[in-house]
Amino acid sequence: MVLMFRRIRKYQCMQLMTTCLVVSVMMVCWEQLDDGVVSRVKSYSYRYLVNSFADVNRSLTVAREDARVFSGFSYLLDHPDKCADQDVLLLLFVKSSPENAERRSAIRSTWGNQSYLRSALGATVKVLFALGAPQPEEEPSWTGRSRAGLQERLVREDFLHGDLIQQDFLDSFHNLTLKLLLQFHWTHHRCAHARFLMTADDDIFVHTPNLVRYLRHAGGGGAADLWAGKVHRGAPPNRSKQSKYYVSEAMYPWSTYPDYTAGAGYVVSGDVADRIYRASLTLNASLYIDDVFMGICANAVGVSPQEHPFFSGEGKAPSHPCIYERMVTSHGHVGDIGALWAAATHPGVKARTSGLWGRLYCAAVKVSLLCAPYNYNAYPCKAAFL
Repeated sequence: MVLMFRRIRKYQCMQLMTTCLVVSVMMVCWEQLDDGVVSRVKSYSYRYLVNSFADVNRSLTVAREDARVFSGFSYLLDHPDKCADQDVLLLLFVKSSPENAERRSAIRSTWGNQSYLRSALGATVKVLFALGAPQPEEEPSWTGRSRAGLQERLVREDFLHGDLIQQDFLDSFHNLTLKLLLQFHWTHHRCAHARFLMTADDDIFVHTPNLVRYLRHAGGGGAADLWAGKVHRGAPPNRSKQSKYYVSEAMYPWSTYPDYTAGAGYVVSGDVADRIYRASLTLNASLYIDDVFMGICANAVGVSPQEHPFFSGEGKAPSHPCIYERMVTSHGHVGDIGALWAAATHPGVKARTSGLWGRLYCAAVKVSLLCAPYNYNAYPCKAAFL
């Protein structure tokens, strides 16, 4: 009898401990889920019911003298005559870090090859790399490299290629907005006549032939009010202190951001680039998420982003000729840039995807690649029907 009682008590203790464990796990998960759901509800409610970003604009508006602290950096490397006396279709700025020389080299030999774009497409595309100053900390001692050594290598690289635009602010994640301002300010002062401006990360693949065709079609009658990319609407600020995208309520107290395009890659027409530049002259740029700040600037001057289904945001596009046919950007490419460029621009792509049977085949392929519920691709399902 005593033995049975002990067994019952032991079973009850184990049951109680298991129940407590399950409840604790559920509470933790529910708290995270609840935070996500609540923030999304607040965000969409503000975006679609209130939608008064005028308060955002007013609160971030500062005097020109105060705004100059975000853009008044001296140039370490510059090419003021890069666009002089040329009819520039596209000025393409690539955001790069000082140490990413291999990425820049891969871009120069593939989708950023200006000679190829000129000879094969008859388009004047200027590709430049936007950089800040190297980190002050020395690299690991076994390399024998320091900040000064890295800057010297950048000077030599620029001497060979003439495509680095660098200002004297620290190149870091928290200074990405400064790098955004560098691009728009340089464009205004050095290349204001460019018909389009694109900004892209250095781990992006850009199908420049498709991009040039798109821009020529968009600019047939003189492009205006164009801002195209992967659009985020009703996105809430990330309040998790563990995230690198964390934004405190002191920095941004509202429950949602103005609409913006993913910073991985987007394009604007020349008139929009000029309006963004002018908006930046009187806005507090301390918000370090550059694509969000771009949305704030655009909202201040009444410009809205346009969704382009073949601009990727955070995702990598599927590898298939039927995707290459319409691809503009794909995210997350470093070591595979050369192979992807060769595959995406191969003459066989056009032959395989043209004609009635080619179009029917690609329609089926794109549906299977982009519309499967378990697939999370760079492009939305609707891209399969375009």
